[in-house]
Amino acid sequence: MNTEQFIDLLAEKGISLTPFQIQQYDTYYETLIEWNEKMNLTAITEKEDVYLKHFFDSLTAGFYFNFVGPLQICDVGAGTGFPSIPIKIAFPEINVTIVDSLNKRINFLQSLATQLKLENVRFIHDRAETFGHLPDHRESYDVVTARAVARMSVLSELCLPLVKNGGVFIAMKGAGGNEELQAGKKAISLLGGEVKDSYSFTLPFENSERNIYIIKKHKLTPKKYPRKPGTPNRNPIE
Repeated sequence: MNTEQFIDLLAEKGISLTPFQIQQYDTYYETLIEWNEKMNLTAITEKEDVYLKHFFDSLTAGFYFNFVGPLQICDVGAGTGFPSIPIKIAFPEINVTIVDSLNKRINFLQSLATQLKLENVRFIHDRAETFGHLPDHRESYDVVTARAVARMSVLSELCLPLVKNGGVFIAMKGAGGNEELQAGKKAISLLGGEVKDSYSFTLPFENSERNIYIIKKHKLTPKKYPRKPGTPNRNPIE
């Protein structure tokens, strides 16, 4: 996917980019590649692949959810900023908090935010299991996002405690997402969520399967969740 195809396909979905936003994506790519030469951040380095598999793929969440307005958004395990930074560029009014367990990625994101001149973004070095118990963050976000971090049962335990009552958790999955969803339904319900909408589609050009699940928070998460670091992955709710 070249830059022109990226711009045109987004416009078809109602996301129109200004020249400044287009430049921000280009700067994002250049900064990612520059840092990737010093530390291993991504295996995807060709420009057309980054635009398709990272930028466009992240923005597909905006095809099914309205990110307009000063929403409080938390991205769990965002790595090098996906999906929240591409979404932030396209919808600059949102407020973004990224939590990640690797400090090298937080350092990259802080430098990236400066390069992109982003406002209302913050980056926190923490495990999601402990972050979810902090009073300033627990059940305080309108939207929590995660992209390919863990299977659905685990991901729900990491993300739903951060979603405010009435807010949403947006889980972005590849092939096999529906099987994960079925296996994770008990966890979703226990943690206070219910599946509101699900969308299946293929990524253009390579035609790989993608699934997006919008999970509504309708009751508070029991205080014991998330459990201690590593426990959700070792002993998922089933």
